[in-house]
Amino acid sequence: MTNAVTTVPAASHEQAARHFEAQFTFETDCWDTQEAISSGDAGFVLLDVRSPALYEKGHVPGAVNLPHGKIIASKLTAYAPGTLFVTYCNGPHCNGAARGALRVARLGYPVKIMAGGITGWLSEGFTLESGTSK
Repeated sequence: MTNAVTTVPAASHEQAARHFEAQFTFETDCWDTQEAISSGDAGFVLLDVRSPALYEKGHVPGAVNLPHGKIIASKLTAYAPGTLFVTYCNGPHCNGAARGALRVARLGYPVKIMAGGITGWLSEGFTLESGTSK
């Protein structure tokens, strides 16, 4: 039977393994992010790349607010070369995390996206904190 799923053959298992392994170099998920933050030594800087108004309404605990359009070299000078950044925005319907990650990468820092953003965070049952930018 042919349908929208089977019309295009699946990649070989070798290709699939390479693809999915590579995916983890570009993104992490909300659960792993939360566990790392809870450990007390996350090993990365979590960037909320939404507007200050949205950040103030609710953000992931410990996140730093830096809207994606304002990510420039002078804003990252406090961070050592090689600092890992993890960006997030509202959720899968928003490309702000990718925009922020692109800017961070172009400035020479390693970066990943927290897949799911605020939507994913809340769906995992985690809470947000409110208040002004750090």
